[in-house]
Amino acid sequence: MIDTTAVTEDLKSALSGEEGARRWVRRLAVVGGVALALGGGLVWSAKHRPPAPARFVSAAVSLGDVVERVQATGTVQPLLQVNIGAQVNGRVTQVMVDYNSVVKKGQVLAEIDPLIYGTQVSAQEANLSAQKAQLEQAKAAAASSHAQADTARVVFERTERLFAQNLASRADLDTAKGNFEAASAQYDAAQANVGSQVASIAAQTAQLHQSTANLGYTKIYSPVDGVVVTRGIDPGATVVASFQAPVLFVIAQDLRKMRVLADVDEADVGKVQEGMDADCVVDAFPGETFHGKVSQIRYSPNNVSGVVTYSGVVDVDNPEEKLRPGMTTTITVHTHEVRGVPRVPNAALRYRPSPPTGSDGKPVLQPPEPSLPKGQGRVWVLTDDRPGQEKDEARMVSIGVTDGMFTEVIPPSLAIGSKVVTDETDAEIAKKTKKAF
Repeated sequence: MIDTTAVTEDLKSALSGEEGARRWVRRLAVVGGVALALGGGLVWSAKHRPPAPARFVSAAVSLGDVVERVQATGTVQPLLQVNIGAQVNGRVTQVMVDYNSVVKKGQVLAEIDPLIYGTQVSAQEANLSAQKAQLEQAKAAAASSHAQADTARVVFERTERLFAQNLASRADLDTAKGNFEAASAQYDAAQANVGSQVASIAAQTAQLHQSTANLGYTKIYSPVDGVVVTRGIDPGATVVASFQAPVLFVIAQDLRKMRVLADVDEADVGKVQEGMDADCVVDAFPGETFHGKVSQIRYSPNNVSGVVTYSGVVDVDNPEEKLRPGMTTTITVHTHEVRGVPRVPNAALRYRPSPPTGSDGKPVLQPPEPSLPKGQGRVWVLTDDRPGQEKDEARMVSIGVTDGMFTEVIPPSLAIGSKVVTDETDAEIAKKTKKAF
């Protein structure tokens, strides 16, 4: 007979052993899966690890245009602006033009009451006629005196001959001589009177001319073709020109040609020359550029609060008459220009590396760099641009025109595409600052 109890125990023992083996298998599978996941994560992390941060900010040497410019501010003015005043006093009776009126040379702009000046002309003409009549009388008297003097001279000469022949007495000779001298004196007086009358006529003629001119001045004419910019008088107003001629009208000759009187800084005046191209912009027409040329750089300085500038004159075309007198404008003068040349950012020429730190963590003082000769610059070129492992070295380069952002590099100073340092990264600066403090 089989012992069922023993069989049951054996069966349980066998099943228990098999279950334990399976548990270990499951544990090993879990451990293997975790290890595999960790390994895969490490591999992925190694492949996707971010690169080391760059130590420098760099830019490449490129080909491009460099245009040197000088900017200045100024005001728009007409090429020819004429101030028209009055030369006589009086009440304005008529004003024939207004603001913006187009006028021609010789056109009457205004008129001053001519009554007083017309009366003066009439009186002077009458006086001149009277003086001419008196001159004729003086000439007639002089002619009569001349005849009497000639007669007295003949009598005196005959008496003198008779006296020499003892045919006339000394009394007769003295009488004839006295009559001759008296007649001569009377003739001289008549001649002087004629001269006085001629002088009076000349003075009267001059006064008549002055009065006639004053009468003409009562009409104010335009001396040029142009446009009335300012009108400073109205009908009925009184003009007083005794001490200084008042400005009644301002006429701009031709608004299609304007000029800009700009204040050029003394640091830039050496770059600007006559004949250079210039662009002008005004606030009234944003986005629109007016083209012109520099016509003059004046030698006279302008000193305002210690700031010295020089007046530059720029002739500007204004075909549509958009520019108006008095507008504030900004001019840009193209002083130098090069096209398609190697260039570097100006930041690369200004860059200087931070000083190294010593064992105490403080920056080590470096000797001052020697000054560079004219036309030379110093840049730091990256010889190794691997992030975090960059290496740079200083190089001297020949430079040319600059526009404030880029500077021309004269070949063969740098190869196109070379990387030059323009700044240090924030991380690098922060690290050096942390070491220093």
